Amino acid sequence: MRIQPLTPDTLVAELVERVDAFPKDTWTRVLVDGAPPTRPGALADALVDPLRAKGRPTLRVSAGDFLRPASVRLEHGRTDPESFRTNWLDVGGLLREVLDPLDPGGTGRVLPSLWDADRDRASRADYVTLPPGGVLLLDGTLLLDKWLPAELTVHLWLSKAALERQTPEEERWTLPAYEDYEPGADVTVRYDHPARPALVGTVGPG
Repeated sequence: MRIQPLTPDTLVAELVERVDAFPKDTWTRVLVDGAPPTRPGALADALVDPLRAKGRPTLRVSAGDFLRPASVRLEHGRTDPESFRTNWLDVGGLLREVLDPLDPGGTGRVLPSLWDADRDRASRADYVTLPPGGVLLLDGTLLLDKWLPAELTVHLWLSKAALERQTPEEERWTLPAYEDYEPGADVTVRYDHPARPALVGTVGPG
């Protein structure tokens, strides 16, 4: 297995180049996946300006804005790891409002958020239109076993020890949800030490 040590800046540059290599006459959907301690949203955020500098319109969406209502999400309690893994995310809403409109021949009309989980009500966001050549950057956790369509998937990998060490006490009930989670991402980044990420054997645009 080839391991390529990187810095945070070179990781961003590497991912930007991979994304920009996709065709510019349609959309590119990028999923950035990782357990909460890896802060996948921060990496997705870091890609926005460099992609826009390359002339790529870029839209940021977070899976945390597509959770199910509490009555469904917490049906088995607030600390059920199996429900956390399989039932919290509104997969249908994410497909309908974000990912499917960016299929080839789609409308490009995307709803950036659907549900405000803190207030447990619809977010009432406005639709936006991402022009062809645009990039969707979607971050979240446990995204890559749900058959979500994407042109590029990135997984921030933590060892079991690092995940346990970096997960706050109040969130440790989620740990069993990750025990057999081994997604086949296009790009896997070892992320035990975020200041010293390492790229594992990768697949470029096809």
